[in-house]
Amino acid sequence: MAPPNDPVVPLLSVLTAKSLEKCFHLSDGKLSVRGVPLLSEVPSNVSFTNFSSICKSSDASPALFQRVQAVSYRGGFLGFEVEERSDRIVNSLGKFNGRNFISIFRFKTWWSTQWVGTSGSDLQMETQWIVLEVPEVGSYAIIVPIIEGSFRSALHPGNEGHVLICAESGSTHVTSSSFKAIAYVHVSENPYNLMKEAYSAIRVHLNTFKLLEEKSAPPLIDKFGWCTWDAFYLTVDPIGVWYGVNEFAKGGLSLRFLIIDDGWQSINLDSDDPHQDTKNMILGGEQMTARMHRLDEGQKFRNYKGGSILGPDSPSYNPMRPKLLIAKAVEVEQAVKQRKAAAESGVTDLSDFDARIQKLKQELDELVGEGQDAVAAQSCRSCSCSGDSYGMKAFTKDLRTQFKGLDDIYVWHALCGAWGGVKPGATHLKSTITPCRLSPGLKGTMDDLAVDKIIEGRIGLVDPEQAGELYDSMHSYLASTGITGVKVDVIHTLEYVSEEHGGRVQLAKSYYDGMSESLKKNLNGTNLISSMQQCNDFFFLGTKQISMGRVGDDFWFQDPNGDPNGVFWLQGVHMIHCSYNSLWMGQIIHPDWDMFQSDHVCAKFHAGSRAICGGPVYVSDSLGGHDFDLLKKLVYPDGTIPKCLHYALPTRDCLFKNPLFDQKTILKIWNFNKYGGVVGAFNCQGAGWDKKERRIKGYKECYRAMEGSVHVSDIEWDQREEGIEMGCAEEYAVYLNQADSVLFTTLKSEPIHIVIQPSSFEIFSFVPVMKLARTVRFAAIGLTNMFNSGGTIQESKYKDCGADTSATMKIKGGGTFLAYSSEPPKKCFVNGAEVGYEWVNQSKLMVSIPWIEEAGGVSEVFIQY
Repeated sequence: MAPPNDPVVPLLSVLTAKSLEKCFHLSDGKLSVRGVPLLSEVPSNVSFTNFSSICKSSDASPALFQRVQAVSYRGGFLGFEVEERSDRIVNSLGKFNGRNFISIFRFKTWWSTQWVGTSGSDLQMETQWIVLEVPEVGSYAIIVPIIEGSFRSALHPGNEGHVLICAESGSTHVTSSSFKAIAYVHVSENPYNLMKEAYSAIRVHLNTFKLLEEKSAPPLIDKFGWCTWDAFYLTVDPIGVWYGVNEFAKGGLSLRFLIIDDGWQSINLDSDDPHQDTKNMILGGEQMTARMHRLDEGQKFRNYKGGSILGPDSPSYNPMRPKLLIAKAVEVEQAVKQRKAAAESGVTDLSDFDARIQKLKQELDELVGEGQDAVAAQSCRSCSCSGDSYGMKAFTKDLRTQFKGLDDIYVWHALCGAWGGVKPGATHLKSTITPCRLSPGLKGTMDDLAVDKIIEGRIGLVDPEQAGELYDSMHSYLASTGITGVKVDVIHTLEYVSEEHGGRVQLAKSYYDGMSESLKKNLNGTNLISSMQQCNDFFFLGTKQISMGRVGDDFWFQDPNGDPNGVFWLQGVHMIHCSYNSLWMGQIIHPDWDMFQSDHVCAKFHAGSRAICGGPVYVSDSLGGHDFDLLKKLVYPDGTIPKCLHYALPTRDCLFKNPLFDQKTILKIWNFNKYGGVVGAFNCQGAGWDKKERRIKGYKECYRAMEGSVHVSDIEWDQREEGIEMGCAEEYAVYLNQADSVLFTTLKSEPIHIVIQPSSFEIFSFVPVMKLARTVRFAAIGLTNMFNSGGTIQESKYKDCGADTSATMKIKGGGTFLAYSSEPPKKCFVNGAEVGYEWVNQSKLMVSIPWIEEAGGVSEVFIQY
């Protein structure tokens, strides 16, 4: 990790690439790369400038700056000029047709996903970047709209193949007519190097964010956790949380982190008593017009009495209560919608609708009241509790007293405090109710309840000069109560309210800089998960300190629009979001693939992807809704996970394909373990973006079995130093986790043919075969009862000394250890004791390994030949 504050590096102090031929040229209306026209009909007001002509210095480390300069001949900046100044300018960069591209675009304000095509007109609105294939010279070229001054940019589709760039400030008071570096272009022979080199160059140029390699990751990155959202929605309370954590302990898994999601804060609606929390909020959406009226926990957490859950008289709790409340609240919501539909259709007598709504609300109030006994039993019965004996501090202390492995407790908050911001006059902060103004570029995005609600309620925006104080006030208090981290959500609301604050770039800087300082001061510098943030404003301005973030939309257990098949196809959509977004987000933050529910019909499908995603594993199970057999294929008993070394990325042959509804492509993602590589093959076909309807929908005809192939070269071995040698092995043992079979392959072998059923997967572990003595060939595969078998191998050593030929492995976990062995061993030992073994089909060597808690679950396996 680089020092946090490297001095500015002058251009002349490092080696440059001046002697190397520049790759891009703009002349005669053509932008060419290595002599191949990339864009034609480039307007005369568009300019191209070499990287080194603009980037004269940087606050990056010398090593990073030199690395960027060494390949600077491969990139440069696009700009343009117009006659009239404006706060929003759209200009063509030129056109292309008949060239494959992959892109990322925003399908909601907060979320982005993959899109492919062959023409500039195939682009979607709010495209964040585009990579084009240039097979004529065996290369790939990227165009990244970036930030210049107070303007940010995005790509839009134009007519007849044109690529449009939209530069906007977000404020009619902030205008311009000239840009020198509003987009960055780069070329490379390797698409993964392309992303790394391009975003490294942008980082060195902008100096407003840091790459992932420059930051530390949160400690939870290789651990197992639970998020309360799908279990409780807004009904979350201390007793329910305690029962949930205890269920995992009883199931044999130690939670290492907990995320108390939305529902814990002090919020109310403008129509409520300004000093009291709004009562009986249950479903997501109800809170989206509410504002924070205090900066500490809400009353149901504030009233918690320390020790009340630890003694013999701990309050009882009905684990079905959250589900009953949610189900009844849904009934009320549907009844209100039915009344609205009847009124809009011309029905004048609505008395029956009103009576039904009133009856359902009364039933809901009764259900809520039934649950107050447990709360009252552990409450101090005061709205002004203080001290260590009450509130969040007492609760976190009790959790850690009971559950020793619980390292981290995070809580949720919105970027502006709550969904509706901070209530004016309620705190020491200056807050103003600010109307929301959406950029025209968002007209191409999906209809979104959250956006509608935020526009309806407006945002209680804290003065940007006090943004740092907002976060410090919240985070310092939370840290004092034992909270170790935060999940920050609803991040991209700032672009809605930037009109009177210098535009979206300046407003974002104020808020993101304040949050970064608070993160350093209060939350270990790393303990923040960013969410609803998938736009270039955030990544280019908000990630100096933040090192982890969501790379997919929310986990949806069913289609909110009512398609019954959505329970299946939405899960493949989620994987596409995560894998393709990681191509760019992974340069800047560690990808977080979000939670899932272990008892969902597609839980195994999700679990397979989380096993090799390279990030934390966490679920949002309801109380009593756990599949512990499945979870134990992902998680060790101590709550750690066999994490891959890298973050998962789509294989090269998937980059310019559509694995959602082209009816032919299987999503394949690759990653590394310490002693091998891994490829996951997932059948995600069955849904995707409909640009006419502006929504993601199901395509029934695509939801079927798919054929494809996997090859050892699908793993990009050169992307990690330890992978280079493994990528040159003469032979590989290939373990198919779901089929429980071992194959053999070489770099020259034909691909392995596969058939994957819908919403199903296979994980292929590729392990180099070692030659021991003259006749023994050996490859340690790992524990077969874990999805990521190879991740269970901690160490591996070999002796090749004739009569003293052996293999020694340190394996974490309990279960069946599998290795390929061309000959039966003389003896096998586990932790120094000789044990029996199985040798099947003259290849599969299997040894049973126990989980030994005192050894941290690590056993030494010694195999003697």
